[in-house]
Amino acid sequence: MADGPMSRYRARVAEGGLVADPAQALAVEKLQLLHQRLDGYTPARPRRVARGLLGFGRKAAKPDAPLAGLYLYGGVGRGKSMLMDMFFEGAPVRRKRRVHFHGFMQEIQAGIHAARMSGVDDPLPPVCDEIAEGALLLCFDEFQVEDIADAMILGRLFQGLFQRGLVVVATSNRHPDELYRNGLNRQSFLPFIALLKERLDIHALEGPTDHRRRALGARDVYVTPLGPEADAAIEAAWSALTQGAREAPLDLRVQGRSVRLRRVAAGAARADFAELCGAALGPADYLAIANAVSALVLENVPCFDRRNATEAKRFVTLVDALYEARVRLICSAAAPPDLLHGEGDVAFAFARTASRLIEMQGEGWPPAS
Repeated sequence: MADGPMSRYRARVAEGGLVADPAQALAVEKLQLLHQRLDGYTPARPRRVARGLLGFGRKAAKPDAPLAGLYLYGGVGRGKSMLMDMFFEGAPVRRKRRVHFHGFMQEIQAGIHAARMSGVDDPLPPVCDEIAEGALLLCFDEFQVEDIADAMILGRLFQGLFQRGLVVVATSNRHPDELYRNGLNRQSFLPFIALLKERLDIHALEGPTDHRRRALGARDVYVTPLGPEADAAIEAAWSALTQGAREAPLDLRVQGRSVRLRRVAAGAARADFAELCGAALGPADYLAIANAVSALVLENVPCFDRRNATEAKRFVTLVDALYEARVRLICSAAAPPDLLHGEGDVAFAFARTASRLIEMQGEGWPPAS
């Protein structure tokens, strides 16, 4: 099949856009096999059969056996999102969706709430019906589970989706066994892990090369001072990180509020300092952002003084969240880390932030999990 991920990958390598990577090539083989199996796939979904006068009718075409999906996991920068893009673009399926897993689960929770408000006793079946009407193929980026409300419904949700014939492809930094590792009531989550391992081919993309780090090359990941040269450097870094992947906004639901990342692609987000630190965001918001992306491009970080002390405190909290979650940070700033903040109430706390910003520029960041 000329439009499959294998031909796309080989073409990118031949053109010099990618460096051949045996680990990526093995993952592409898995995706190519699924591409071929999807061609003409008829899912085993309930269907009505017209009846004649004597109660007989023509039988519907026999559906295909359930089709196993694929779960790609591995460290950041291994190319998981890029490979899934190649697969998704050419997938021989008309009804298909590619969505960040966090955003998908917010959609599910909203659907459950709406179904309950309409008086439905069990809201999951109609939610599954609606998802199945819109897609036969679901591709999830950044598959991870942090919220107990999500964790408690995932087993029944995915069982319902699989029963309706949906095929799932997912990328994650974690093996299924590591999902929701220290979560509350994790014992109730274990059947979902078993379901994933039963219905998806679990494949580790464990090549030694961090392609994001290679693509960034010798580029500075902390660019100063601000100005046209810094803007150009940030644009080049964003292009290297995302490799032309499709951008889309991502809405994060945090304690009943919505926090929007306007530009998200290939597991990375891009935002201006004013968007993330000029707005009334707090630790829970920054933790949600850090858990939702594996890289953040942050533009136009200013110097701090008494006039913007509130923004400085938010920046400290954001950097702490990114650091603890091992998120790659690329930013443009008015001054080097140790000169961003002078005297003031948060000067002591900012000393730690400056140290972390310097560490996050190093070749060994982010450290291996």
